[in-house]
Amino acid sequence: MPAETPATESVDAVVIGMGPGGEAVATELARAGLAVVGVEGRLLGGECPYYACVPTKMMVRAAETLAEARRVGTLAGSAQVHTDWAPVAKRIRDEATDNWDDKVAVERFESAGGTFVRGWGRITGPGQVRVDTADGPRDFRALRAIVLNPGTAPSVPPIEGLADTPYWTNREAVTTTEAPESLIVLGGGPVGAEFAQIFSRFGAEVTMVVRSRLLPRAEPEAADLLAKVFAEESISVRTGVEATRIDHDGSYFTVRLSNGDPIRAQRLLVAAGRYTDLSALGVGAIGLDEQAHGIRVDDRLRAAEGVWAIGDVTGHGAFTHMSMYQARIAAADILGSLTEPAQYHAVPNVIFTEPEVGAVGMTESQARDAGLSVWTGRAEVPDSTRGWIHGPGNAGFVKLVADADRGILVGATSVGPVGGEVLSALAVAVHARVPVTTLREMIYAYPTFHRAIEAALADLG
Repeated sequence: MPAETPATESVDAVVIGMGPGGEAVATELARAGLAVVGVEGRLLGGECPYYACVPTKMMVRAAETLAEARRVGTLAGSAQVHTDWAPVAKRIRDEATDNWDDKVAVERFESAGGTFVRGWGRITGPGQVRVDTADGPRDFRALRAIVLNPGTAPSVPPIEGLADTPYWTNREAVTTTEAPESLIVLGGGPVGAEFAQIFSRFGAEVTMVVRSRLLPRAEPEAADLLAKVFAEESISVRTGVEATRIDHDGSYFTVRLSNGDPIRAQRLLVAAGRYTDLSALGVGAIGLDEQAHGIRVDDRLRAAEGVWAIGDVTGHGAFTHMSMYQARIAAADILGSLTEPAQYHAVPNVIFTEPEVGAVGMTESQARDAGLSVWTGRAEVPDSTRGWIHGPGNAGFVKLVADADRGILVGATSVGPVGGEVLSALAVAVHARVPVTTLREMIYAYPTFHRAIEAALADLG
């Protein structure tokens, strides 16, 4: 363990990783009067506002506008649709990311009383942090807390030839100034699915290479429906195969599949999950396993004496809203004001494909694996009045998972044109453990997509 030097700076708290959660906890502590140092090697705000949640939803918005325009002939007359990626790229550059500049975010944090240090932080001993900056290392002594919010980076599978090619991750896909003419997507999770549909709607010929099935963590019915929609939109989904070799000839990628088939495209997007390098954080210095996939925390987000961890690294969901939720709890615990520990029985998530796939709590299989006596109920969105009115693009359903013994919902999935918005009502029900009898007595506004919840409740059993 390095000894403290005269140059060591003593502060109350050091936050390593200033993604949304890191920024939130650092700001809260600073506003409470603590001397706080926020450390970030890239952009303050993290992946979400610059390379993920925000810019990708701008891409989704543009792509769904094209899809709606193509439905005009069925609903409202005629239209010719010509795609142009330039407005999308401009909006991402100018409005979402400020040309990938975090000046405003840094000023916001510093105006709250925090100190921002751009560099890579790691723990060197109990209460000690070293930050490698462009001007050399800086050492800090955290008197009250170290908070770890390292986020994740794209995983790059060890496929022969891949490392020597100009493949994309989500970062390159977001910063592109033109849509590709053809695209291969490695991975069938939320990131891969969203990008596949986005670029397909902008005219790309898209092939997805999926080891098992689309959306492996979602209800199987959601994956099946999305696969059907993708087929209708001419997105090729190759399931049960893997890439074994990748080549690039200067213009095109050739991907050799495990069944021997070659596929070819202008661009290759690697969407094979994400990881955190714990060894770079130096967590071994406080007795944690640097080879682990994440950091175990208690319900106050404590990882070790004087150390808290929040966000993706805790394994409770790689979502911005999870990181923000945990930030609030960690800050309260550090300040001694925590009243309610963390709860994870009603974590919501939304996949922004069309149809949107929203889910909260347990899937049916998770509930059965937990030994619950399970009821399920389902209603099809097209069978609802609002779904019927909506017409083209109305694919979807609401599925409920209930604990029959307690008479409450323990999970739900909402798939449809606004599946993520309908999810909010279901999230409240799961979080608050509202009795099914109460949910059945509610009045659901007509004609809204929420009426499918009432129909699913009627089917529950």
